[in-house]
Amino acid sequence: MKEKKRMWTILVAVWMVVIFLFSAQPSDESSKESLFVGRMVGQIFVKDFEEWPEEEQEAFAEAINYPVRKTAHATEYAILGILVFMRCRCQDTWGRKRMIATAWGISTAYAATDEFHQIFVPGRAGMVTDVMIDSSGALAGILLAALAGFIIIGRNRRTEYGS
Repeated sequence: MKEKKRMWTILVAVWMVVIFLFSAQPSDESSKESLFVGRMVGQIFVKDFEEWPEEEQEAFAEAINYPVRKTAHATEYAILGILVFMRCRCQDTWGRKRMIATAWGISTAYAATDEFHQIFVPGRAGMVTDVMIDSSGALAGILLAALAGFIIIGRNRRTEYGS
C-alpha cells in the first residue's frame, strides 16, 4: 500500500507542476496554443476546413478560442481530481464521501492558488469564474473515478461469488 500511496502522490505532484507551467505562460503564448487547438478542431470536425481561406480559418479558431480554453481548464482539473481521488483511495479507513470531499477540496484549493499565481503572469488574470470551472472539472473527474471504481468493485464481487 505504501508504494501505491507514493506513486499517486508523485503523480499528483507532477500534474500540479504541469498545471503550474501552463499557468506560467504569458497570455500571448497561451493564446497561440489555444488557436492551434482551434485550428485542429476545425480540421477534424469542419468539412473542407483546409480549403477555407487562411483568414476564415483564423476567424474560426478565434471564435472557438474561449470554449477551447475553458475546456482545457476543466480537463486539466478533471485529471487532477482523478489523481487526487486515487491518492485518497489509499487511505484505508476513509469512506467514499470523505475521499470525494477531500479530493474536491484539494483540487479546488489548488485551482484557487493557480488563479492567484496567474495575477503575476504577464497578460493573465486570476478569475473566480476559472476557479469554478476548474473545480467543476475536478468534481467531474472525481465522480467519474468513483463511479468507475464502484463498477469495477461490483464486477469483482459478482465474479468472486459466482453471480
